[in-house]
Amino acid sequence: MKLYVGNLSFETTENDLQDLFEQHGKVREVALMADRMTGRSRGFAFVTMDDAAEANTAIAATNGKELNGRTLNVSEARPREERPRPYGGKRSFAGNHR
Repeated sequence: MKLYVGNLSFETTENDLQDLFEQHGKVREVALMADRMTGRSRGFAFVTMDDAAEANTAIAATNGKELNGRTLNVSEARPREERPRPYGGKRSFAGNHR
């Protein structure tokens, strides 16, 4: 079960999240999302746990808990919505050529 963990401090590391969630069960993976350009944290992560019961316990225990000065928002991750690409993936030309 994949969990969404939001409202993270920029100082929070994958190890911090691993330690926090392992208190509630086996963690398979922690993925801290970072900005591609700057490498800086985007303030959210995904934590994957194998056991749904342990994942639900982790949600109940960590949602609203403070970590590194920020109150965590923890929930079951939802599938990513398909978003339209800027410019529709087609080339556009500015100006009106006559």
